[in-house]
Amino acid sequence: QVQLAESGGGSVEVGGSLRLSCAASKFTYCMGWFRQVPGQEREGLAAISSGGSTWYADFLRGRFTISKDNSGNTLYLQMNSLKPEDTAMYYCAARLNRCDLRDEKYNYWGQGTQVTVSS
Repeated sequence: QVQLAESGGGSVEVGGSLRLSCAASKFTYCMGWFRQVPGQEREGLAAISSGGSTWYADFLRGRFTISKDNSGNTLYLQMNSLKPEDTAMYYCAARLNRCDLRDEKYNYWGQGTQVTVSS
């Protein structure tokens, strides 16, 4: 079992930045960030493997950066140049093998943290 707890969400103005954190009871082979708007499908944003390789959704165009603190078992998502369409519930997730942005392959999920971007 892996416990995940997100933090760092909140309200920010357009163009602002936020850094999300995810405290993990342990790191698995792959850790990722996802988001979901009510009524829409969950979408994958970024993933990082235990070796440090990263994957990003093309639509992010370099605005978000995933990283991890191996010593502290913490996963991060730095979000810059935020837009109103980034408003969503953000989740971190853990996967036991391989690494990509397919949410159905992730085994453990946090409760989410809300991000609201206002103009």
